[in-house]
Amino acid sequence: MSQTTKKRRDARPIQRHIPLSLRFKRVLRAWQLYVLLAPALIYVAIFKYWPMYGVQIAFRNYNPIDGFSGSPWVGLDNFVRFVQSYQFAQVIGNTLWIAVLGLLIAFPVPIILALVVNQLQSERFKKFTQTVLYSPAFISTVVVVGIMFVLLSPRSGLVNNVIKLTGGEPIFFMGTPEWFRPVYVISDVWQNAGFSMIVYLAALASIDPSLHEAAKVDGASKFQRVRHIDLPGITPVITILFILAIGNLLNVGFEKALLMQTDLNLSASEIIQTYVYHAGLQQAQFSYSAAIGLFNSVLNLALLLTFNTIARRTQQASLW
Repeated sequence: MSQTTKKRRDARPIQRHIPLSLRFKRVLRAWQLYVLLAPALIYVAIFKYWPMYGVQIAFRNYNPIDGFSGSPWVGLDNFVRFVQSYQFAQVIGNTLWIAVLGLLIAFPVPIILALVVNQLQSERFKKFTQTVLYSPAFISTVVVVGIMFVLLSPRSGLVNNVIKLTGGEPIFFMGTPEWFRPVYVISDVWQNAGFSMIVYLAALASIDPSLHEAAKVDGASKFQRVRHIDLPGITPVITILFILAIGNLLNVGFEKALLMQTDLNLSASEIIQTYVYHAGLQQAQFSYSAAIGLFNSVLNLALLLTFNTIARRTQQASLW
C-alpha cells in the first residue's frame, strides 16, 4: 500500500457513536428550528406517507364494503392483467413518445433561453423579456387548451387561415392522431419554458463576474464566454434538473392530455394517466387502476435511481 493511500485513509474522520441523550439535548437547544420544521414534516407524513397505506389495493380485488384490509388478496393479478391487455402497448408507447419527445425538446429550451437572456445588455429589456417568457406559466391549463382549440380550428382558426392563404389545405390538428404529440409538446414548451428558465438564470447569476472580465481581456467572444464559463458554471444545476426530469419522465401532464383528448385522436392521446382515470373513476376498477399507477411509479423510481447512479459514477452532480 502506498504512502499516499495510507495518508488518505488516516485523514478520514473517525465515525463515533453519539449517545441518545446527547442527541436529545441538541434537539432541545434548537427546539425553535424543529418547531418551524414541524408543519412541513406533518404535511409530508399526512399527505405523502399515510396515503401509501392504500397502495395495497393494487394487490387486492378492492370493494368499498370490505375496505382495504377486508378485500380479497389477488397478488400480482392486476399487474398481469394490465401487461396482457391489448391496450398496454398503445398506452405505454404513447406515454413514452410524448415523454421522450418532451424531454428532448422541452428540457434544452429553458437553458438556451437563460443563456440568451443573460447576455442582454439592457436591464430594462432583459426584465421585459423575462416577464414575457415567464407569464405563460400563470395561465391555467384549461385556458391554454381552449386557446389551442380556437387557434387550430379547421374552419376559423388563425393557423389554418394562414395555411389557406399560402395555398395549403386546412388541417384538423385536434382531431388527427399524428398531430397530437407535436401540438402537446409545443404548447408545453410555450407554457413552461419561461418558468424553468428562472432557475438557470439564478444559477448564471452566481457565476463570478471576474471570470467574464478576464475572458474579455483575453479577447474571448460572447459565444466563447458562454461555452467556457456560463455552461460549465450551470452544469451541476442542469445535471440535477435532468435527473429529476428523468425521475418524472412517465408522469405526462394528465390535465392537458385529458382536455386535448377527443374520440378522433384517442389512438395517440391515451396515456397512462388518462387510462388510469378512465379505468379507475369512470369504470370503478379501483384495484386495476391502482396497479397501473403503482407500475408507473416504480418505473419512474427505477429511472431516477439508474440515472442518479450514472451521474454519481461519472463524478457529476447527483441527488445523493
